[in-house]
Amino acid sequence: MTENPARILVVEDIPVVLAVLRMRIEAEGFAVITARDGVEALDQARSGNPDLVLLDLMLPRLSGERVCHELRTDPRTRGIPIVVVSARIGESERLRALAAGADAFLTKPYDPAQLMAEIRARLAARKAVA
Repeated sequence: MTENPARILVVEDIPVVLAVLRMRIEAEGFAVITARDGVEALDQARSGNPDLVLLDLMLPRLSGERVCHELRTDPRTRGIPIVVVSARIGESERLRALAAGADAFLTKPYDPAQLMAEIRARLAARKAVA
């Protein structure tokens, strides 16, 4: 494990899915913070200083699409990479998520290796810009 691991905010409302994502990401050496709805996601993103947000679209209280838009319009969070992971498989959902500010869109069920590759690529791109 690295000395200062990247912090991943995982936003998922289904407890078992959240637990699996957390275990998988932590096993790869990253620190994980979690949120179970859109409002909590915004709070955690603004106060938890994540390096990346892994975001479900279908959330209680505030949709993932709206969370994505809010993160992009807030100067404190606009530079955080956002990877959407959603069961919505239609092209229109993908395009709306990208238009709201998502950097990537993966469809559930996702390939764990692809998910980790996407996380690493987005973190590396952010580091290269900083």
